[in-house]
Amino acid sequence: MSLTQYNLSELSQKIKSQAVTAREVVSDYLKKSTADFTSKKSLGVYLTLASEQALSRADEIDEKIASGEEAGELAGVPIAVKDIIVTRGITTTAGSKILKNYVPPYSATVVEKLENAGAIVIGKTNCDEFAMGASGENSGFFPTHNPWDVLRVPGGSSSGSAAAVAAGFAPIALGTDTGGSIRQPAAFCGVVGLKPTYGRVSRFGIMAMTSSLDQVGPFTHTVADAALLLKIIAGFDEKDATSVKSVVPDYPSLLNKDIKKIKIGVPKEFFGEGLSADVKKVVEEAIDKLAELGAEIIPVSLPSMPYALAAYYILCPAEVSTNLARFDGLKYGESLREADLLSTLAKTRGELFGREVKRRIMLGTFVLSAGYYDAYYKSALAARQAIKNDFNRVFKEVDILATPTTPTTAFELGSKNQDPLAMYLADVYTVPVNIAGLPAISVPCGLSDGLPVGLQLIGNMWQEEKILKVAYNYEQATEWIKLTPEIKS
Repeated sequence: MSLTQYNLSELSQKIKSQAVTAREVVSDYLKKSTADFTSKKSLGVYLTLASEQALSRADEIDEKIASGEEAGELAGVPIAVKDIIVTRGITTTAGSKILKNYVPPYSATVVEKLENAGAIVIGKTNCDEFAMGASGENSGFFPTHNPWDVLRVPGGSSSGSAAAVAAGFAPIALGTDTGGSIRQPAAFCGVVGLKPTYGRVSRFGIMAMTSSLDQVGPFTHTVADAALLLKIIAGFDEKDATSVKSVVPDYPSLLNKDIKKIKIGVPKEFFGEGLSADVKKVVEEAIDKLAELGAEIIPVSLPSMPYALAAYYILCPAEVSTNLARFDGLKYGESLREADLLSTLAKTRGELFGREVKRRIMLGTFVLSAGYYDAYYKSALAARQAIKNDFNRVFKEVDILATPTTPTTAFELGSKNQDPLAMYLADVYTVPVNIAGLPAISVPCGLSDGLPVGLQLIGNMWQEEKILKVAYNYEQATEWIKLTPEIKS
């Protein structure tokens, strides 16, 4: 059995027991990843492979283990990191040509925490430019392909991270989730994707897209692995003003408890028009399985949900237009110099930013402009509060919510590029969670025409342990965790 077929927990145990070395594990993953990276039929998973740094780090871990030193919970385990998360000494582009040569002098807090636990960064994964996209096609360099069907999208914006775990190019990966960018690609690629409560995990060192929504989270093969990663990366960070002082539970120790009598709400707004009949059937079967495991299934309603997507695509571009103002060809990133300042700015942003980035900057500038602020931005803020109020009300009746992660399975590459609104609808079931700042997880729950379907479990703020426990029980009672794609390129 190849070392690239083990999950996080299995790999860590083998390395610590010296059954294999960290160098052997890292070498296996790099060999597999490099073969794809250099192939003409590449899945487009990685933008950068950190081979030298990773092997050097592996040798350090092996020396620690050999000498009896504590090497950390993740000793020697490779990890892929979304290229919007800065990594010291490793090129970080945010999937944009404007940062194609940027090498950060520091690492994000989440990367530091994982490295302190013994993890080894082996590469930076492809993503929609500055995390703007729902398909993985908006990278400034090349698209990512779905390992289950290379003619389909892997989801976005954390496309490379989801595909890396699904294809066996990394046992674990980090992504960011602003409107579903972890859960949606996790569903499309058939892996576990966890979005923590906003403020649970430090955002320091994350290139901001929408500061009030962005959150870091893991991609893994199992719920247990996701729980362990969350335990490691969670916690207050004084370098992040959005980080919250809240007790971090020992998530892995809370998984192995039954879910009898736990109340699971099923919101009718997530099962209406637009949901594929096949996806609906698979998700309803998953909810039936939760009932078999002892959960109480309760129909609920969240009437403000139809406004969530519209509110998101006002709030998100508004913050994008502010956050990306710094990339002007003068202070940050590449610069295409012209005779005067205005021409330099226009040429740099016009040629180095992609179409979706420019679209959102223009939308954001418009909704924040004089005469339109009240009509659009303030209305979106009111909708945001209504959505939060709906969730608060429902969580007085139930413990968690169960919904589809996406309305369809992975769609074909290029099929929605000319219709931004159709593309945005891919996030219709994930966006409300970000608007309310809640935790949610997507777990594989079946197949539709040979493509993965995701079950989304949503919890109240700071209650990740509830969704992890239910997800773990479901995972252990089904066979979907064992399914892996047969990559045909």
